[in-house]
Amino acid sequence: MRWIRPLSARTGESAAVIGAKAHGLVTLHRLGLPVPAGFVVTTEACRAFLRDGRLPGGLADELASAVRDLEAATGRRFGGPGTPLAVSVRSGAGVSMPGMMHTVLNLGLTAEAAAGLAAETGDVRFAEDSRRRFLASLAAATGDARLAIPGDPAAQLELAVRTVFASWDTPRARTYRELHDIPHDLGTAVIVQAMVYGNRDGRSGTGVAFSRDPTTGENTPFGDVLFGHQGEDVVSGRSLTLPLRELAGREPAVWAALAGALRRVERHYRDACYAEFTFQAGELWMLQVRPGGLTGGAAVRVATELAGEGLISRREALLRVSPQQLRHVRTPRLAASARAAVVARGVGACPGVAAGRVATSTEAAVRMAASGPVILVRPETSPHDMRGLAAAAGIVTARGGPASHAAVVARSMGKPAVVGVAGLVVGAGSVTAGGRVIEEGALVTIDGSGGEVALGSAPVSTDEAGPHLRRLLAWADDVSGGDPAGDEAARLAAAHAALRTP
Repeated sequence: MRWIRPLSARTGESAAVIGAKAHGLVTLHRLGLPVPAGFVVTTEACRAFLRDGRLPGGLADELASAVRDLEAATGRRFGGPGTPLAVSVRSGAGVSMPGMMHTVLNLGLTAEAAAGLAAETGDVRFAEDSRRRFLASLAAATGDARLAIPGDPAAQLELAVRTVFASWDTPRARTYRELHDIPHDLGTAVIVQAMVYGNRDGRSGTGVAFSRDPTTGENTPFGDVLFGHQGEDVVSGRSLTLPLRELAGREPAVWAALAGALRRVERHYRDACYAEFTFQAGELWMLQVRPGGLTGGAAVRVATELAGEGLISRREALLRVSPQQLRHVRTPRLAASARAAVVARGVGACPGVAAGRVATSTEAAVRMAASGPVILVRPETSPHDMRGLAAAAGIVTARGGPASHAAVVARSMGKPAVVGVAGLVVGAGSVTAGGRVIEEGALVTIDGSGGEVALGSAPVSTDEAGPHLRRLLAWADDVSGGDPAGDEAARLAAAHAALRTP
């Protein structure tokens, strides 16, 4: 059995074999978009590892062969001192599990290779920062800060593959799968790609982009960007991101290439898309793409507008919105009378209103949720907070933007979230916001559309049905003969039933 597949336009396996992330990279290749050279270790290899507790026979030889091909494709030498090749090692299950498994960046930057990178670029600081990031990411992935990292890059790669495979069974990954009804026996693929350095210089950076606003569905690119950083800095929320539109002013060529790429992938998938990208010295590279994932009003708007653009039929538009999603379309907002109680403002990351008692840690959120709703308040969240995120009714973070870990997970769960709250300080057992100390257990209300945090149980108002919802429901009634005065979710469910009847 072959355990490795190349990442190219000719790769034909399904997402079940090579994972959804690699499948998206194959699509990007076919669309002629720039993707770093690489290969993928299949989910079958992961299942064998989980079953036997070791890498399957023959995989080490396949890794060595795949690395030689990567060296030939890039003109670089893995771990070499001249023009060194470093790689990223990322998870990629058949079903998206954002942030739940491990990633290792800059692998292969041995001390000798880092010296070679410094000599090649003339930038010692960049080379040292890249090696530091490699050591930190591998230590974080293995959970051993004192890990003796092998000096041989081939041994480093085998260690990283084992570590990513093992992360499939971490408690946070299992919790995420249980919440989303994902089977535990799928396993994850591992994607290995030549590094593109977002931390190379002032004309380099990284970001995440949605082809349409994931909160409103508006047809405009939306996301976060960081200059002079690598990808984990955006997702973690530890660094202050900039709105994606800042890219247009600082790197217009990269912006134009990204906007064009988003249009191409949206037309291919016939859906709004999410993408991750890096740019090095003014050159764009695409790292990931996946379609869909919008909720509530955004899903309704995108479905109806795509139908209006002729990309999908009305039938497809109706089936893309679930009755459950429709229940969240009329977005609750803090009423005008609640404004006096607002103590902090940030970025609305997932629409809706949630009220609950403040919990400042995952452990507190899980414990307190047994007796009522809680709002998890953290400096930022990470995969280690998965149990607290699952237990909370809403999420607030001091740092991060619309594509941070907290925001992405909140949208996947449909939970109101406010991120990037300036001046919010989270301590042990209390938070400080707007100059006021709020003790753990105090009641607050958050507005995931407006990005507001209010003290107490604040009054709420609900949006009227907008034109996109009215249009979708009219289509539903045309299909089912439903009653325009009836329950909205029931009208859509009736249309679904009619469309699925042979």
